[in-house]
Amino acid sequence: MQNQPSLPPKPFAEKYQPELTRLPEYTLKRRMARWGLVVLSRLLIFARTRLTVRGLENFPTHGPGLIVLNHLGDADIAVILSQIPTRRVDILGASNLHDDLPWVGVLGDLYGVIWLHRGRPDRRALACALDALKLGRFVSIAPEGRESLLGGLEQGLDGAAFLALKADAPLIPITVTGTEHPRIGNFKLWGKRPSVSMTVGKPFRLEPGGDRHESLRRGTERIMRELANLLPLEYQGMYRAE
Repeated sequence: MQNQPSLPPKPFAEKYQPELTRLPEYTLKRRMARWGLVVLSRLLIFARTRLTVRGLENFPTHGPGLIVLNHLGDADIAVILSQIPTRRVDILGASNLHDDLPWVGVLGDLYGVIWLHRGRPDRRALACALDALKLGRFVSIAPEGRESLLGGLEQGLDGAAFLALKADAPLIPITVTGTEHPRIGNFKLWGKRPSVSMTVGKPFRLEPGGDRHESLRRGTERIMRELANLLPLEYQGMYRAE
């Protein structure tokens, strides 16, 4: 890994709201909501971007599985959910968005997001994610812990490695490019349909063993390297091969 650039600290959820965090129930209402939101995402992605998808055949036919993704902007998860062939994906999302952006909170609750308090030892959110994996679902997590401030991969956090090792679940690496907010969210550029790509890598597992902290460190390094290997050099950030 390249030297850590000078970046602000990773986000910390100052407001702790454990009542927000729960395992989504797959009610008829939620299944219909997910179907509708995915259809809407497909329409918006088709109308707003020129999307190229690679490696979709690598996505497993059934869970459990931990989806790990790089995080460039708000559109990342919409692109991914619009293309993968399952609605059984529980998203770990930042809890502050629930109140800071009320419309995100409404849509997140409708979809069934597992709200995670970033920067805290959020055992409740981790327990929900582990329960989802035990039920054979997919869980998505961005190991960087925030939208990249580098334009490429930042240092990964240990949450994804912890879940994968604890649940003994396969990881599915998925990367996106071109989803930076200035390119996707700038209304002045609407109509230009910027190029966006999504790449699904082959599932892999982490090998446990030895000291717990060392296992997490190695696991996180492996996860970030797998993501970097799916990205062009300009998006590999701190994990760019020297």
